[in-house]
This record gives sequence, C-alpha cells and structure tokens, in this order.
Amino acid sequence: MNSTLRQFRDFFVSLQLTVVLLILSIILVFVATLDQVNLGIWAVQAKYFRSFAVLWAVPNTNIAIPVFPGGYFIGGLLLMNLIAAHIYRFSLSWKKLGIQLAHAGIIVLLIGELVTGLMQQESFLRMDEGETKRYSESFSDNELVFIDHSAADYNEVVSLPEALVADRKSVQHPRLPFQVNVKEYYPNSMLEMRNQSAAAMAAPALATAGHGTQVVMLPLAMTYKPSERNVPGAYVEIVTPEGKLGTWLVSPLLNQPQTFNYGGKTWELNFRNKRIYKHFTVQLLKFSHDKYPGTEIPRNFSSRVRLRSDDGTEDREILIFMNNPLRYGGLTFYQAGFDNNDTTSILQVVRNPGWLLPYVACLLMGVGLSLQFSLSLGSFIRKRSAATAKATA
Repeated sequence: MNSTLRQFRDFFVSLQLTVVLLILSIILVFVATLDQVNLGIWAVQAKYFRSFAVLWAVPNTNIAIPVFPGGYFIGGLLLMNLIAAHIYRFSLSWKKLGIQLAHAGIIVLLIGELVTGLMQQESFLRMDEGETKRYSESFSDNELVFIDHSAADYNEVVSLPEALVADRKSVQHPRLPFQVNVKEYYPNSMLEMRNQSAAAMAAPALATAGHGTQVVMLPLAMTYKPSERNVPGAYVEIVTPEGKLGTWLVSPLLNQPQTFNYGGKTWELNFRNKRIYKHFTVQLLKFSHDKYPGTEIPRNFSSRVRLRSDDGTEDREILIFMNNPLRYGGLTFYQAGFDNNDTTSILQVVRNPGWLLPYVACLLMGVGLSLQFSLSLGSFIRKRSAATAKATA
C-alpha cells in the first residue's frame, strides 16, 4: 500500500509530467490555431481549450470519439502537478521564497483561467441615443420567446432556448396554454421574398400565418469567420386543445413582430438573441465619433451613459471610451463599436468573477522572480567577496 501511494505521489510531483504536459499544451495550441480558420475563435475555444478531451466526429454518424486531451484536462493535471511539487519538493525557506512565489503565481493563473472558462459571460448592449435598456444580448445564444401583452404594467415572457428548438420536438411549457411544435430548424439561414429569386419560389411553403406567407427561409452553410454570424431560423406550429392555429416562420432577421390571439390574450412570438436582464438601467445620452482632421480614420469613439439602479442608490453619468470601461455590479462595459449613423453605440458587457486573478498571478510571479534574482545575486556577491578576502589574506 505504501509503495502504491508513493508511486502515485511520485507521478504527480515528477518533472517528467510537467514536461509532457507542456509539450501537449504546445501541440494543442498549434492545432487549435490551424483549426481556427475552419471553426472560428469561439468554437475553437469550446472544442480545444474549454473541454476535457478533443472529440472527432465520425463521418456520417452521430458518434464522437476523444482523440487528444483538452485544455481542462491538461490544465488540471498541470495544476495538480504544481501543487504537489510545492507540497513534496519545496521546503519553506528564505532561499527558495522567490521560486515559491513564482510557482504560486502560475497556480493562481491556472485557477483564474478555469474560473474564466466556467463563469465568464459575454454579451453586447446596442443602444441609440436617448434609448434606455435594462438588458444585454448574447453574441451567440438565441431564444424563442412568447410574450403576453395583456397586463398593463408588465409583459410576461416565456423563453425557450435555441437548443430546445434545434431538437425539432414538441414543447409544452407549463406557462403556455398551447403546444409548440418545431417543424423545421436551420442553424444558419437567410430570408428572401417569395418572388425574389428562383430558389425562393421553389422553396416549400411551410408557413401558414404571419410573415412567412410572403417570406421564405433559405438554409445556409454554417460560417466560422469572426466577422460573420450564424443566423438561425425555424418554422413553429402552434397547437391548442381546440386545434392548430397555424405555422409561423421565426428568425432574428424579422424586424416586425408577429402576433396571434388565443384565450382572450394577444401573444407575440419572436426568435431573437438571448437577453440577460439587469437590476439597473443604462441610457445612452450621447455617442461621439471623433476622426483625425481631414480623414475618415477614427481617432476616438465614446459613449456618455446614465446608470440608474432599481433601488435608487445609484444614479450617475459615466463616459465610456477605449481603455476606460464602466465597472458596476460585477459587470464591465467596454466601448466595442458603433453603427455608421454615428448615433448608435455598441457596448461589450463582460461578467468575469476571476478578472483579478491574472493580475494577482502576474504580481506574484514578478515579485517572486525579482526576489529570487536578488537573493541569488546577494549570495553570489557575498561568496565573491569572501573568496577575494581569503585570496588577499
């Protein structure tokens, strides 16, 4: 038993394990960088770095088999290796304090990446001047929503995630008095008027109500370019105990709402970017787009916003510009872009509970390396001085 435990301990504290993990990390980064052309940065992060194993899909099947360790697996083993090395290899002493601080910094850095990968949430906030919002929208996630407008002071929203729509199954939500049947789903699509092209005229007429009677949805190949976005779409059928109400085409590309009446209520259905609601509102007061004189080259763009919390404890104006974000309520608002009309600002909203850990890690590593260099230099100078004094004597 003691021999088995010793072997288990020696495995996790070995320098050979550290070298192997670093080599695997280099290979993983290299392959992921090459595959980024095909998948895009977000899919590459999920496939290679924020997974325990890199999966390969067997062609013409739904089977995926692991072919290489993922970032979580390599990073987790490296974290265990560093902690084990601290416990069993390094003794607490002033001479090794710098090395211990540097290794502690690496450990904090790995933990920070794990926290970021598991808990970070990114979205965007698009506002016109004078507009007020209390929600941001996801970059990649979508939702099929049914909105009840019958109440005078609020709207009741029932949200179905895109993953549920993609299953092409029937959904009976407890808050909905009808059943939703997903007849068709496209992960990427475009809309055309039915008489606009031959492809649109040849497409089957699946929608029987709403805008889909005049507009047709055409499936597109998935795109992985950073500058492009997949726009999903679906055909959904509403079925009540009394019978079918019809089939609607739903897509984020539809700018006009679609509604239907049932049970004495007016329901709006929409396929849109997933919304993340806040406990405060943000109003865009003024957007500024400054250019270099005589050119169209952007020099600076900024947003003056008004932040008001629901409990009334916060009501202030803030200027957001490049490298000067707004931090509030665990969120960070960055100036990310704008529309060409120069009156619409786009803010990137990031929630990252581990945002301080990389700074702490860099501080620990910097202090540790500086301290170790100073201690080694001092020891060298003392030995040199002693040797010189002995030779002189």
